[in-house]
Amino acid sequence: MGDEPSAESESTRDPPSLLGRSLYGGVLAYMAVDGFRNNEKRVAVAEGKGVPMPDVLVPFVTGMLFVANLGIVLWRLPRAAAGALVVFFLGTTPAIHDFWNMEGKERHGNKINFLKNLALLGAALVLLDAASDEE
Repeated sequence: MGDEPSAESESTRDPPSLLGRSLYGGVLAYMAVDGFRNNEKRVAVAEGKGVPMPDVLVPFVTGMLFVANLGIVLWRLPRAAAGALVVFFLGTTPAIHDFWNMEGKERHGNKINFLKNLALLGAALVLLDAASDEE
């Protein structure tokens, strides 16, 4: 009895729900594939926002999003994957969805995307915490 792990400590080593990771990953995969399909448009938006080297950074962060997503869904290198997602959302969300500098429909659409990304960032932080518990 004294050497057996408690149910609480054992449950912290289990990966988060496969269904939850798959739903989260589906959204991220859609975002990444859409980013690749609309790379030129996204590069132009990033350039307009003053992002340095947008022709290099936009496809790079889109690829990072896609690979990190796979790490989360498959629960492989989860700390690195969740950390990459945190970096992605912290870097892109305020830079691209700066709704506070906009008006009208543009403001509304970017506010929705900002808030969506904020929720996705929150989930990435939860996954980072879950991955950290494994060590």
